[in-house]
Amino acid sequence: MQLVWYNKSLVRRVITVTIHYPNGQQPVQHYNTHNELPTPHQSIYAKRGMSLEDEINHSNQYYLARHIAVIHKKPTPIQLVKVDYPKRSAAVIKEAYFRRPSTTDYNGVYRGYYIDFDAKETRNKNSFPLKNFHPHQIQHMRECVAQGGICFAFIKFTELDLLYLLPASNLFKYWDQQQNGGRKSILRTDIAKEGYQIHYQLNPRLPYLNAVDKIIAAKA
Repeated sequence: MQLVWYNKSLVRRVITVTIHYPNGQQPVQHYNTHNELPTPHQSIYAKRGMSLEDEINHSNQYYLARHIAVIHKKPTPIQLVKVDYPKRSAAVIKEAYFRRPSTTDYNGVYRGYYIDFDAKETRNKNSFPLKNFHPHQIQHMRECVAQGGICFAFIKFTELDLLYLLPASNLFKYWDQQQNGGRKSILRTDIAKEGYQIHYQLNPRLPYLNAVDKIIAAKA
């Protein structure tokens, strides 16, 4: 794997690093610090095929560039295994492992509210398996909600290309029912009824803050 950095004079440096992925694969990727924002003239069709993570990231970039919200993807923790120090002022990571994230995928601030959420996908057409969430993620969201934060989950049915935003309070209800012997999944019809469908558009790709506005209004 190659990690790419740019110094102040924009001189490109490429350092080869061995990263151990959970599935054992080691794809070669280039990480560029200069992320391009989507431009207004881009066709919405050009964005088809984007992953849910990419769609969220592009939307967050749009909101950030227009000073609407500050929401970022949390970096995946890395366990360093081997580090070389060719110079006193520089360290080169030679080997590392990705660790499992301990909380959710995204957090930030919008309208003075702390925002925290996760994004999940399923190929199922009629229900979403609750096993896609980890207990520590649910507990983390409970603690954030208890402090007045706004938490939710993006749930995408990939085969139907349907995306919903489900408030954490509704997610907790189904999680607790599962713990007490209830269903181990949430019906899509229930998600559609209790959540907010996010309709794709040009910019932002996912106008999900419209749904967050409704959650805030319900708190008032």
